[in-house]
Amino acid sequence: MIQSDASPLPAAVDELWWRRAELSPADTGARAVVVSAVDMLDSGKARVAEVSRTGEVVVDERARRAVLLAFRVLGAARSQVGDFHHHDRVPLKTSVEGVRVVPGAIARWGSHLAPGVVLMPSFVDIGAHVDEGSTVGTWASIGSCAQIGRNVHLSGGVGVGETGGRDGAEDFRAAGEPSGVVPAIVEDGALIGGRAVIADGARVGRGAVIGAGTILSASTPVLDARTGEELERGRVPGWCVATGGTREREFPGGAFGLGCVLVVERLEEGHRPGRAEINRILHG
Repeated sequence: MIQSDASPLPAAVDELWWRRAELSPADTGARAVVVSAVDMLDSGKARVAEVSRTGEVVVDERARRAVLLAFRVLGAARSQVGDFHHHDRVPLKTSVEGVRVVPGAIARWGSHLAPGVVLMPSFVDIGAHVDEGSTVGTWASIGSCAQIGRNVHLSGGVGVGETGGRDGAEDFRAAGEPSGVVPAIVEDGALIGGRAVIADGARVGRGAVIGAGTILSASTPVLDARTGEELERGRVPGWCVATGGTREREFPGGAFGLGCVLVVERLEEGHRPGRAEINRILHG
């Protein structure tokens, strides 16, 4: 991970961060700074993280701080959409130009949805970034600050990012200096199978296919099933098919299988297999 030294957000965000314990919704000046910063995330003019040309994850800590500060300077307010009533600190997103939003989908202000995105009934949290042509399946959840690339397909029930049910307000109360925390990242062209979980700190490479029900966290061992080689933890490489598995480990009470992710097939770059081919690879 590389921390960005060239954030498009104003340096005033950092000053507010260092005195965050003093802030409240009554601080109108602080609120104006934070709202302006989160508006830039909402529009896509800034983002919390991205993958550089050299393949490194570059994190804009100032952008992450702006997301957390929003929960300090915004007061809870009532709103209504049709027959649905809401009471929250973070309003719903209002700019969805070029995005297909199916009834039941929820996207919070501060999330960015690029043109061509399809939202089935799903949830996208503040600070998340979903790039062009990606589909967010039914009951899928994209956590705060998670990054989804172009032409990604998240199947039904997928969770990307924070999956423990914490709201940003709790993150703020628990947060010290957020340096070193990498959001969940799913790169361009990846396909994530139903009910899979890509937790904070985990990364799925370009064009990778992740089998249904797979759980990938930052500390999950990733193994090449053909060679037994252990790859980088928490990261599925690009252009492969991977699925959840177990590996045996000895304990005082006996040998038990602990969870891992297995890379079971390498794909030719640029090739996305169809459903029948994926089923053959994963199930024989």
